[in-house]
Amino acid sequence: MNTQTEKLLLQGAAGRIEALRDQPAGGQAPVGVAVIAHPHPLFGGTMDNKVVQTLARAFVACGWTAVRFNFRGVGASEGVHDEGRGEAQDLLRVVEQVAPEGPLALAGFSFGAFVTSQALLPLWPARDVRQVVLVGTAASRFSVAALPPEAHERTLVVHGESDDTVPLAAVMDWARPQSLPVTVVPGGGHFFHGQLPLLKGLVTRHLRAQA
Repeated sequence: MNTQTEKLLLQGAAGRIEALRDQPAGGQAPVGVAVIAHPHPLFGGTMDNKVVQTLARAFVACGWTAVRFNFRGVGASEGVHDEGRGEAQDLLRVVEQVAPEGPLALAGFSFGAFVTSQALLPLWPARDVRQVVLVGTAASRFSVAALPPEAHERTLVVHGESDDTVPLAAVMDWARPQSLPVTVVPGGGHFFHGQLPLLKGLVTRHLRAQA
């Protein structure tokens, strides 16, 4: 993402996990650590995905350390795809190693949003989870977990109106029983082509409002 991006090799249940870490500028003490999950590994999803990078930039701009990582079987991360089960373990292992204590934020895009929802359940009662950001949540393809009610006011859900990978209606069906608001980007597609600055603005506005 920038010349200050630090490469990490972490340890997961299936072997090493490849990760990248970005720190806030100016040597300021970070608010906490944000761990960001990428889209589906079997469809080209990696930690270098443009939406994932946009999420990392938004967190860094708001004073957070941002850590994104490759799920098992992607890039230099060892193991094989596990349909979300092992990937949730990967996320939890990353949190244990890069953010063992202190304020925590979780974010995910598409398949990564699904995995984030699964990992949030054990983390919520045990950790100080300050922020949750779910983008293009893959509710039509996976069983996305309901969020803890207490997490709702700290959560931003963003979806494109014209998403043809995950229909907006599927996300609304997931959110409706929870009375969980969804921010809809007019005309937005799954990858927010041409709208990444808008996405970054929505995330930074949410983070600053919650600060």
